[in-house]
Amino acid sequence: MEWQKTIADYGASWQETDPEKRLVLLTKCFAENGRYVDPTAEVNGRVNLCDHIGEVLQSSGGRVELTSEPSNHHDVVHFTWHMVSPEGSIVVSGHDFVRLDAGGKISDLAGFFGDPAPLN
Repeated sequence: MEWQKTIADYGASWQETDPEKRLVLLTKCFAENGRYVDPTAEVNGRVNLCDHIGEVLQSSGGRVELTSEPSNHHDVVHFTWHMVSPEGSIVVSGHDFVRLDAGGKISDLAGFFGDPAPLN
């Protein structure tokens, strides 16, 4: 399935420290004018996302790994991930929700840190 390759390329982009190689990966999976949001960032466009990922990787010294098989229905994909420190400990984990465009690339991504709080 093509959407699985899209998510695999996106995940690989969060491990690539070379900006040119990272942009090649993002060109395969992220729409040119796609939108990325998480609790700390709002990024518009593939090139800006490439820069954002580079800043996160450089400032943390770690890497992001996908931790679940992505699941999908219609044009929406959900998967989990975590950031690993250089020492190997998990710094933060989260969930991403992705909308794919007609070409199968990520057009919108909303990332959440941690798990939702249980109802009281």
